[in-house]
Amino acid sequence: MPSGTLFVLGGARSGKSRYAQARAEASAGKLIFIATAQAFDAEMTDRIVQHRADRGERWSTVEAPLDLAGAIAAHDAPDTLLLVDCLTLWASNLMFDERDIAYETENLGSAIGGARGGIILVANEVGLGIVPDNALARRFRDVAGSINQAVAAAADEAVMMFAGLPLWLKKSG
Repeated sequence: MPSGTLFVLGGARSGKSRYAQARAEASAGKLIFIATAQAFDAEMTDRIVQHRADRGERWSTVEAPLDLAGAIAAHDAPDTLLLVDCLTLWASNLMFDERDIAYETENLGSAIGGARGGIILVANEVGLGIVPDNALARRFRDVAGSINQAVAAAADEAVMMFAGLPLWLKKSG
């Protein structure tokens, strides 16, 4: 069973979720998908249903739109691999719920650092485009970037996905 933490970062439709799932499924042991998405409309509901079907029966799913650190702590075990998808949706959930982002990010870093099993975390890289034209979008970009930096620092490995291809940013060993 793998241990340690892999951070998978990329743009929209870069292949990051597919890559993360394949890495997880290559391991033996229990697989738990920690979902941060919330179905606020029919399109998102359909996407969630499709993603669950794509994962198959080997996976258990835990919904954690806000308490991500708590979900990691509750389901972490030496024989378990947790796949968190995605931190960017988690960031928007925290903002919408007016949570203390720094506090939640610190808790996430502690949960990652204390993990006994493996964790793969997926996030969008939202800072490569143009500067957003409104304050809320700029704040979101900054929040997502701060969370990504914290997770990258805590992770053992980090990979950036481009057109379905991994570019290694950080390797263990």
